[in-house]
Amino acid sequence: MLSIRRTNVGGMSPASRHVMGTGIVFGALALTLIALLIPVRSFGGRTAEAAPLPATAPAAASPGSADDDGAGVMGTAFGPLTPQDRDFVRKVRLAGLWELPAGRQAQERGTRKSVRTAGEHLVEGHAELDRRVLEVGQALGVELPDQPTGQQQAWLDQLDRAQGGTYERLFVQLLRRAHGKVFALVAQVRAQTRNSVVRELATDANTTVLDHIAVLEASGLVDFEGLADTPPTDTRPKK
Repeated sequence: MLSIRRTNVGGMSPASRHVMGTGIVFGALALTLIALLIPVRSFGGRTAEAAPLPATAPAAASPGSADDDGAGVMGTAFGPLTPQDRDFVRKVRLAGLWELPAGRQAQERGTRKSVRTAGEHLVEGHAELDRRVLEVGQALGVELPDQPTGQQQAWLDQLDRAQGGTYERLFVQLLRRAHGKVFALVAQVRAQTRNSVVRELATDANTTVLDHIAVLEASGLVDFEGLADTPPTDTRPKK
């Protein structure tokens, strides 16, 4: 059969061969055009290479929303550093800036042994955490605050004005509420961070926060019904 086909083609006139060649060229061009259009239609107007791929999975909703500094995810020698990571590091520093002086004050002014013990745990725990967070901030290049927030300073002012039993109840309630709030953030960061230094800090913070919650509750002065978003202003028992 091969010899027959060769004979037929060879016996064609030049005009016929020209027509056949032109048809083959147009057919090839048509097939090429179809091949180019197929991936565009398959990916909704984009080629496979142009389809955007997320760099990281979206973060889960925060139990206490983190402050985003707008710097995005940064690469470090210890792993990616997210806005949530940086917010956590700063909040650990802020906690020490008001809980350390509050703990020292409770050691001096507490009339109950349990309150003085809680103050001692606050001082010891946050002194160590503060040392650690300063190291972490330097290692990761995170700028840390050196003053408590306005709200934290207002709590310290409340403690300064309170006296006697009112002071002790206010101290326990304010500090127990603050530790309950940060506990959720510590757990979330510990579970989600991909930065080894932040993970170690979260592990240390988790141990410290649990210890502080325990000693504050051991005082017997926690009003669990009052652990709401609005901080207590007067914890004196009603007459």
